[in-house]
Amino acid sequence: MIGKPVEIGAKVEDFELPTDDGDVFRLSGHAGKPVVLFFYPKDDTTGCTAEAKDFTRLAGDFRSAGIAALGISPDSIKKHQKFKAKHALDVKLAADEDHAVAERFGVWVEKSMYGRKYMGIERSTFLIDGRGRLAQAWRKVSVPGHADAVLDAARALQIK
Repeated sequence: MIGKPVEIGAKVEDFELPTDDGDVFRLSGHAGKPVVLFFYPKDDTTGCTAEAKDFTRLAGDFRSAGIAALGISPDSIKKHQKFKAKHALDVKLAADEDHAVAERFGVWVEKSMYGRKYMGIERSTFLIDGRGRLAQAWRKVSVPGHADAVLDAARALQIK
């Protein structure tokens, strides 16, 4: 990782990532509105599917509140498109194949499974306020109830 991950209250450096709909997500394109970034390890795995379905269930609520929600993983656009189609997901997904954005947020970490160490995404969510500052971070996310908590926090941020 280059440098220290972004901290609460700090300005989040602009970035852009390709999205499953053929567009490009630019953080600067959402100035003045809250943005939710949820980083997840891999398309079409149990926890990641449950999380994406939860954000999909609340997608209309996020949109009507003027809050952009973006799922980010190192998977390719093609994999994102298959994942969305298979599970009827209604949330924008971005490909961070070189994990540069994940590194900026400190979620590209060493993991271990069955004694094997490897690098991967630590399931985490970040709420960026309308001024482009990191307002809240959830690390090592447990999926049940998480999307609801994020929506509540984003709505509360708009009231301030």
